[in-house]
Amino acid sequence: MTAMPRRMALGLLAGGISLAVMRPTQAATKVARAEVAPALYELAFSPSRNALFVLSAGGFAADAPASRLLRLDPQSLAIQSELELPLRGFGIALDDAAGRIYVGHGLDAAVSAVDIGGNRVLGTLRLATKVKGEDGKEEYPYKLRELLLDPAGERLYLPGLGLKDSLVYVIGTKDLVAEKPITGIGPGATGIALDAAKDRLFVSTLAGQLCTIDRKTQELRHAVEAGGAEQPLNIAYDAASGAVLAVDQGMESLTRYKEKMIPGFKSKNPGNRVVAVEPESGKLLWETPVGEGPVALRLDAEHKRLFVTNRGSGSVSVLDTGRHSVAETVPLPPHPNSLALDEKTGAVFVSVKIPFEKIKEKESVARITL
Repeated sequence: MTAMPRRMALGLLAGGISLAVMRPTQAATKVARAEVAPALYELAFSPSRNALFVLSAGGFAADAPASRLLRLDPQSLAIQSELELPLRGFGIALDDAAGRIYVGHGLDAAVSAVDIGGNRVLGTLRLATKVKGEDGKEEYPYKLRELLLDPAGERLYLPGLGLKDSLVYVIGTKDLVAEKPITGIGPGATGIALDAAKDRLFVSTLAGQLCTIDRKTQELRHAVEAGGAEQPLNIAYDAASGAVLAVDQGMESLTRYKEKMIPGFKSKNPGNRVVAVEPESGKLLWETPVGEGPVALRLDAEHKRLFVTNRGSGSVSVLDTGRHSVAETVPLPPHPNSLALDEKTGAVFVSVKIPFEKIKEKESVARITL
């Protein structure tokens, strides 16, 4: 497998960086924000505990602090407790009913299970061993980004991103045991979503594909073009419309990389948009522009909203999913990254990153109330 440049790997964990103009925020919108810890990534909100959990990777220098799982008060955003992790944590999945959090160690091919009540690590599962790349360096064959929990199926899914091929790791959550991975995904697996009603999983790839996986057989059903999206990063499934929603990132460095590595590739769309794709055919159902460098999206089905972090333009777009348009843009500089939703109140929580050269400084968590 071709080695992924370290900066690109970190960029795919966090998102691209660019600049754009922001629309104004409506007067009724309230934003609370607090500096929390360095190297913040994904978040999860627990309704049963009324608590917000966020991952701090600690940092990447030799003297960086340890990675921690932080529990925050969702109102004050103050730290209530913290747990040191065995490896740097990036991705998160919450099993609220079971009282567990799963942490993805994206650069170390591993996942940890955390007991929320006891605030302790139950175990860490290594999913792969290091292999020697074409440059002679040893590294793990796949990078991990998103984690998807299937509570009913008692499984955890983690797309493994590779530049020549990808797979989906499958973990049985009852005993934290690795099952047979799902292969044939193609290069650049990134986002993942679940349609439990029709027993299918969706995986997006940076090759512009949308893959459908059979939840029962754990095998790839088919792959289609993702509605013309060239960089479908993170995705969500909208059960009301049957569409897969995706951010088409438009990361310039990735476009240049694809032009270099893929014979005949020429970009036809600058990205910086949200697309809705029919998963059976790959047909583009609708699209709408957002800010530059969109990374994460979170669907609030109850209020017919879709939140999108625009890492480059330093804003969060709030889309009206009924009208397929941006209803509001909330400035949140410098680089909003990941999202978590309180489904009862509609409040959304955002991790906000700082420029790479300030990586040792604390990053922020914000709460947006519409």
